[in-house]
Amino acid sequence: MMKAFLESLTVFATLVTLCNTQCYLMPNTNFPNDVSNECNDANGVTHPLNSRWRTENCEVCFCSQEGIDCCNMAATPVNYDTVKCEKILNKETCTYTVVEREDPEKTCDVSGWMM
Repeated sequence: MMKAFLESLTVFATLVTLCNTQCYLMPNTNFPNDVSNECNDANGVTHPLNSRWRTENCEVCFCSQEGIDCCNMAATPVNYDTVKCEKILNKETCTYTVVEREDPEKTCDVSGWMM
């Protein structure tokens, strides 16, 4: 009975970690007075209302009347030796690897990932 409880707890903790999505909103400062059909992102690029796009930093963004919502697509490593190791983002696959600073050929142990 106790083993089943601990296994369930482990699964739950993993799901909570994976569901902790890193998102932010860049509000439309003129909302609700502005009924524009587009959004301007931080780089000055204009996006049509209700459009979705991926940034070079592995974020998915959405343009709405309220502003631009962006969420990180890459699971970020947490709970690793940040002195000995460093995280490296592969922008093509939107994945991180954690390697030793002194010897980047060696990977480091990571005990958790956050979305």
